[in-house]
Amino acid sequence: MLPNNVLRCPTCRALVTKDDEYFPFCSDRCRLIDLGKWASGEYRISSPILDPEVLEGLSEENRRPKNEDDDD
Repeated sequence: MLPNNVLRCPTCRALVTKDDEYFPFCSDRCRLIDLGKWASGEYRISSPILDPEVLEGLSEENRRPKNEDDDD
């Protein structure tokens, strides 16, 4: 188990301390690699919708036919 002030770089898994310049990454290179993955869509935050009101609103939108006269 690692000490509290030491983590692994999310990109290359090297050990990093909270005092390191690029924390939580080990270097600017690893930070930019991670940023590129977010920008390209390789990383996603995805979870199911559990709020009943949101689900109800989505199902109503799908059932309602879209008219050209609508101001949506």
